[in-house]
Amino acid sequence: MSKRATSADVARAAGVSRTTVSFVLNNRPDQTIPDDTRRRVLDAARRLDYRPYASARTLAAGRSSVVLLAVPALPLGSNLGRFIEVFAGELSGYGLTLVTHLSGAQSRPLPDVCAALNASAVVALMPVDHSEVDALRRAGADVVLSQFSRGIDGPMGRVGRAQAEHLIARGHQSLGYAMSVHSETRPIAEARLSGVIDACAEAQLNPPVVVDVDLEVADAARAVAHWREQGVTGVCAINDETAIAVLAGLREHGLAAPKDLAIIGVDDIPTARLTDPPLTTVTFDVVKAARRRAQAVAAALAGEEVAFSGGFDSRLLIQRSST
Repeated sequence: MSKRATSADVARAAGVSRTTVSFVLNNRPDQTIPDDTRRRVLDAARRLDYRPYASARTLAAGRSSVVLLAVPALPLGSNLGRFIEVFAGELSGYGLTLVTHLSGAQSRPLPDVCAALNASAVVALMPVDHSEVDALRRAGADVVLSQFSRGIDGPMGRVGRAQAEHLIARGHQSLGYAMSVHSETRPIAEARLSGVIDACAEAQLNPPVVVDVDLEVADAARAVAHWREQGVTGVCAINDETAIAVLAGLREHGLAAPKDLAIIGVDDIPTARLTDPPLTTVTFDVVKAARRRAQAVAAALAGEEVAFSGGFDSRLLIQRSST
């Protein structure tokens, strides 16, 4: 088995000192290196397939290049997968490396993971309270960005408001809310619900009828029966998967959307347009969100003041036949 190349190997191959290798490979702006010397070092590093040790790079830069992304322990949907892909690519352009951690009840505490990875920045796609931010900073994170604040003023609350306002504008006076049964998604679901409640209050309507809905036809059918008994005519769902379950529950009763019950989801997953009827939904510009976060992380690590709201604010209502 061949041995991993070191900076000393690169220095010997290029005929320069290890200090010069460090200056070239770390692109030190305070050092003037002749173009010929720079080319020799880069060519030698390429021939030897040299990769700097993380610990050495940390010492040279004064911090690590690791950015820790904490996501809820949920199925990796297409939107989230696309976000991670773009976010990692954008960070790479700043010389930063993304590590993703699924945060859940059974996982290690986020500050422990941050310390183990020596992460310089943490981006959390979930609410992070002040005590956890303090713990992350004590664990070594110079930058901590959280996805959204709780409540109606946070971006997730505005998503729920957009759902409710769409149904109210279409004449629905009694709304329901399809709540997630999974503990990992409850913070997101409750944040979106707060926006629905706020929109109903502003329109002088009763609060939404909230029902837990699992991704089972029988469970969704029971929810549909309850909403019908309560006079609900339009339902906001925590996400598209739950909305699709509600559509299946309607079919169990021989009913259909939107005539018997309108339904709107969130995320615009690929199957949303293939349901019967196609699902109205609220989605996000995940590419823009990923780029904004990468820019915010890089700027904050460079010591710049960053005004970052933290949310997926670029919302888009996609009108289809379910409403």
